[in-house]
Formats: sequence, C-alpha cells, structure tokens
Amino acid sequence: MAIQFTDQTAREAIESGKPVVIDFWATWCGPCIKLGPVVEELAEKHPEVVIGKLNIDENDEIASENRVRNIPTVLFFKDGELKERSVGLVKLSDLEAKLAAIL
Repeated sequence: MAIQFTDQTAREAIESGKPVVIDFWATWCGPCIKLGPVVEELAEKHPEVVIGKLNIDENDEIASENRVRNIPTVLFFKDGELKERSVGLVKLSDLEAKLAAIL
C-alpha cells in the first residue's frame, strides 16, 4: 500500500537514503486519479521501496524544491538524490523501468 506523504514524511524518507518513489497529485486532477491505482500496484509489487503519494494542494515544499510543474509527476530518489522523473499518465511498466534503473 502506498504511503500518504506530507512534506515532512517525504523529506524524512528521501533523507533515509533508501529508494523512494513519490507520486505528486491533486484531487482535481483527472490523470492523477487514474494513475493512483498504478502507483498502488507498484507499491504492492515492490515492498522493499518506500512508495507513496503527496497531495500538492496540501504539501507543496517538496514539489517546489524538485521543480514539479505538472501533475501527475512521479519522482524516484535514491541515496537522498533525485534520480528519475516521470510526468503524465503512464503505464505500470514505465514506472517499473524507471524504478529498476535506480535499484
């Protein structure tokens, strides 16, 4: 199950150095809603990775720091650094390929 991140919990996860995947979304964004189940499936398939969602209307610091300009955007972190980025509604296989690149 994907975590519901806040700016604070997302920052803590990123700073842990573990692989982290964050889906930036908003309740009014249709493509974001469609991507939600894809992110959930990714989380179920990869319990070794910290995977979650961050509502940009409620938490905007991490989004601003990482130049998230469009949603949905999925960012992939490892060792505390941004490694990969996916923008728009994508398939599970696309997210898995980016995740594999950082593992």
